[in-house]
Amino acid sequence: MQPTNFHDVVAGEFGQVNDYILSQLKSEIPLIEQIGYYIISNGGKRLRPLMVLLAARAAQPTSGLTESTLSNAVKMASIIEFIHTATLLHDDVVDESDMRRGKKTANEEWGNAPSVLVGDFLYTRAFQIMVDVGSFKCMEILSGTTNIISEGEVQQLINCGDPDTTEESYIKVIQYKTAKLFEGAALCGAVVAEASVEHQEALRQYGMYVGTAFQLIDDVMDYVSTAEEMGKSVGDDLAEGKPTLPLIYTMKHGSKEAAQRVRAAIESGGLENLDAILADVRTCGAIQYTEDKAVEQSELAIQAIANLPESEYKSALVSLAQAAVNRRN
Repeated sequence: MQPTNFHDVVAGEFGQVNDYILSQLKSEIPLIEQIGYYIISNGGKRLRPLMVLLAARAAQPTSGLTESTLSNAVKMASIIEFIHTATLLHDDVVDESDMRRGKKTANEEWGNAPSVLVGDFLYTRAFQIMVDVGSFKCMEILSGTTNIISEGEVQQLINCGDPDTTEESYIKVIQYKTAKLFEGAALCGAVVAEASVEHQEALRQYGMYVGTAFQLIDDVMDYVSTAEEMGKSVGDDLAEGKPTLPLIYTMKHGSKEAAQRVRAAIESGGLENLDAILADVRTCGAIQYTEDKAVEQSELAIQAIANLPESEYKSALVSLAQAAVNRRN
C-alpha cells in the first residue's frame, strides 16, 4: 500500500506525529533507544495514527481544531503507534519471526528478552503520554483496547495447531488482536476533537470495519504475494499452524485431499506441502471468498461514516477504507 491522497490531507500533522514519536523514544538506556528507533523507523504504513488524525479532522471539518486539540490529536496518534509497535515486538517473539517489513525483526537482531522489554517500555511510554493528554475517556478506551488485544493474542495462540477452528472464532480473533486498535484509533480521534456522540460511534464502527478488512487481506497475502511484497516469508501463517480464513475455507470447500493436506499442516505447523497447499487455496475459491469478506467490511466502514459532514477528510477516510482491501503489502 503506497501513501496516497489520504496522507496528503493531514501531511503537516503526520509530520508532527513522526517528530513527536522520535522525541518520545529518548531514554537513559541506550539499548531502548537503539531498538525503539530500529522498529519505529523500519517503514510501515502508520495507518493507525493516520486514522486518529483523519477522524479528528473529519469530526470537525468546518470549525477546525484548536491548537490545543491538534496537539492532543498528534499525541494520541503517537500513542496508538507506540501501542502498535509494542504489539509487533511481542508478536515477533511469540511467532519466532525473523523478518518484518523486509528487515530482520528486533528479536532476530538483539534477542527475545530485549525485544519483550522494549515492547514493555513502549507500552508504558504510551500511557505516560496519555496522562499528558489528560482525556479520561481516551484512557478508558485504550486501557480496554490493550486488554482486548492481549486476549486476542492469547486466543490466537490457543487456536494455533487447531484445524477445527471455526470462521466465527477466526473473525473474533482478528477483531480482537488487529481491528480493536483501529477502532480505538478512530474513536480517540473523535473524542479529542470533541465530536458528537453520534459521530464518535460512527467513527468507532468505521475503525473496527477497516481493521477487520485489513487483517483479512493480510491473511490473503500469505498465499498470493511474494516475500518481497509482504516483507516476510511466504507461508509464515501456515508454518505457525495458524488457521486463517483461506485455510478454514479450503478445509470446508476444497477437495478431500486438499482438506487433509491443510489439516495436517495446521496440526504440525510445517511447510512440507507448501506448494500443494498454495495451489489448493488458490483453486478452491478461498482467496476470492476471503477478499469478498474484506470488501464487505470496507463497504460497511464507508456506510458507517455516511452521516459525517462532507469534507476532504471524510473523503480520505473513504479512500483509506478502499485502500485497505486493494493492496499487496
